[in-house]
This record gives sequence, C-alpha cells and structure tokens, in this order.
Amino acid sequence: MSTATVVRQTPAAHAKRALLARHHIVAPSLKVAEVAAASVFGAARQRGPIARDAIARVTGLSIATVNRQVTALLDAGVLRERADLAVSGAIGRPRIPVEVNHEPFLTLGLHIGAKTTSIVATDLFGRTLDVVETPTPRGSQSAALAALAGSASRYLSRWHRRRPLWVGVASGGVVDSTSGYLDHPRLGWAEAPVGPVLAETLGLPVSVASHVDAMAGAELLLAVRRPNTQAGTSLYVYARETVGYALSIGGRVHSPASGPGTIAALPVSSELLGGSGKLESTVSDEAVLTAARAQRIIPAEGPTSTMATLLRAARGGHEGARALLAERARVLGEAVALLRDMLNPDDLVVGGQAFTEYPEGMELVERAFADRSVLGARDIRVTAFGNRVQEAGAGVVSLGGLYADPIAAMRRAQQRRSEAAVLGAS
Repeated sequence: MSTATVVRQTPAAHAKRALLARHHIVAPSLKVAEVAAASVFGAARQRGPIARDAIARVTGLSIATVNRQVTALLDAGVLRERADLAVSGAIGRPRIPVEVNHEPFLTLGLHIGAKTTSIVATDLFGRTLDVVETPTPRGSQSAALAALAGSASRYLSRWHRRRPLWVGVASGGVVDSTSGYLDHPRLGWAEAPVGPVLAETLGLPVSVASHVDAMAGAELLLAVRRPNTQAGTSLYVYARETVGYALSIGGRVHSPASGPGTIAALPVSSELLGGSGKLESTVSDEAVLTAARAQRIIPAEGPTSTMATLLRAARGGHEGARALLAERARVLGEAVALLRDMLNPDDLVVGGQAFTEYPEGMELVERAFADRSVLGARDIRVTAFGNRVQEAGAGVVSLGGLYADPIAAMRRAQQRRSEAAVLGAS
C-alpha cells in the first residue's frame, strides 16, 4: 500500500471529504426559471440555433441584456456560436446564431426504485444518452449506499469524451433535499446520506428529490409545454410498485419541506386484487402479480412469474389476465377522480408503468374517472415519457440547477471538480 493511499484513508482526510460533500448538496430546482441567463439558455435549448434578436423577442429581454447573457454563456461553455449559419452579408457577432454546446457535457441521474435502480446519462437538452438498470442493493444501509456509489462511479468512467456536471437522484420515501438524506422504509433506510455519499465518491454537486416530484418536474421542464402548465396548476399521479402524486403550481413543483404527501392508504375497494382497502397495496405490481399467481394465470415462482408474462397473457386473450388489469384500471381511474375532485387542477397527467405498460387499459381508467368524478369533464393526459418516466425524472433533477441558473451551475460544477482533484492528489 502506498504512502499516498494511507494518507487519503486517514480519519481526518475522510472527515474533510465528507464535509466538502455535504457542502455540495444542492436542493433540486424543479421550476420554470426566470433569471435572464436561464431564459436565454432556455430559448437556445428549445429553439436553437437562434439569433440574439430572436432570443430577445421570445424572452422579452432587451437586446443589451441578451448580448450580455449570451457572452457569459459562451464563456461558461454551454452555448456555442454557429458562424456557418450567419445571414449572408450580415456584419457583427450579434447576427451569428447560437446553440447549446451539448457534446462536451453530461449529467448523471439515478432513480432508486423499490426493486430496480436506473442509472442514466443525460445531455443538456434533457435527452437520454444511455441508461442501465441494476437491482437496488439490499443488505445494510451503508453497504447499499456504497454499492450504489460504486456503480455510479464505474458508469461515469465509461464516458471519456464528456465531462459530467451534476448528479440528480430521484427516490421514493421521504427526502430532505437540503441535506440529501433519505428515509425509505421499504428499503430499510433511515436518514440515509445518499447525497453526501455520492458527492464524496463522484466529486460532483448532487441534488436529491422525491421521485414523483421529479417526474412532475420532467413534465414541466422537458415535455412539450402546454398553455396552462406554467401559469396554472398541474396534478401528476404515479403508479407502479408504489403510488404517489405531485402538484405543480405556477411553473413550480410544490415540494413541502417535510416531504411529499402520500396516497398509499387512499381508501379503495377491490376483492379481486386482494381486498386490502388501500390504494397502493391494491394496484401495485406486486398486488396484481399476487392475484395472478393465486388464479394460476402465471407461475407461482420462477423467471416467468412477472408482469411481462401477465401482459402477454392479457394480449393473447386470457380472460382472467384481462379481468385483473381491467380491475386495476378501474381502481386507478376512481382514485385519480378523487384526487382531481379535491384539487381541481388545470392539467391532469398520469404516469408510471401501471398506466403506460398496458395502454389498452387507459380507456377503462378514463371511464372509471368520468363515472366517479363529481366535477365537469376533464381530459387525462398520459405522460410524454411513456415507460421512460423514471429516467426522465432522474435526468431533470440532474439538470434542474443548470436550467435554473446555468452560469452559477457551471461555476459550482467547476469548483467541485477542482476540490475533488485537490483531495485526490492529497
């Protein structure tokens, strides 16, 4: 063992690393940003290549402000000029279009699910570059976090031509976004230092968010924006192995300081799906699979005792399989109606594989919703991200800081990178 290795592993050095890691936990920014640099960057992201005068028109900023912000964003490296697209005969740099300089960078997202963790690389447009899935580590909390951090580190080592800027984590449970700590009863985690462990291991700023808040943020920031989503309210309802909801108000995901509310125990009724009387334990994947096994629609155990097998059976005409999925759709539709009647949002979105893996059931969801709701007719919109909603959520948490203030985010990412390099050499 070398002398340098011994020094790096001393308690004092480890404590210093941990302290610096805590300083680089950044609360997620799941909102439509208003600062000038963010508006200019957003215009380039959504409409680029774009000229400065066009940016001024779409943002409402003065041309002088746009010029200053474009210069700063070029210096930060997140925009680049396209001289090849300048109007023929035009004189001066303001006539040169700019676009997002996405090739040199990526952000890293982790969606920590009850059973599976997704690790996703995202570019500055919010597009998924690559994603891998791994079983969520079991065992002791510290060992599980070390395993997750190790997997993320190995994954990043594959990206030789792109510089990572930020890490975003989306997870179930109760998230303290200020400290990056997480309580996740289903995993047996209590005050788990998810953010600090990742910041220390990866040497990057880290943001941690509730996974349903993150998915609502993806609809707000990455999906095609609809007229009411910025000024009004949007309700997002999620269902897969867990259930949850998030509310966006005025272009911002509402994230209570004490963590998101829960709809897991929302009262429902379904003898076919177990009769627990609670939403999550009635419509979760595990509840549906338990009912399918009891009816011998799928094997009691083994590699084919899965949702994929049940879905194939339903599409193949198996009446029992269809009945189970139809019952799940009914219960979900009535639950969504109850939430809608309580909150009456301007926009209503559903996501998660309980909705998207069996699109044939959406007609049943909508019918149950219409029958149960006591308010006027309202369309239900299915997430723009389909079965990729978890990775989109993790991706937007990793991008939120950049979208909110790209210049400050690049400065913070560079500072964290420099500190990590100094510690690594010590």
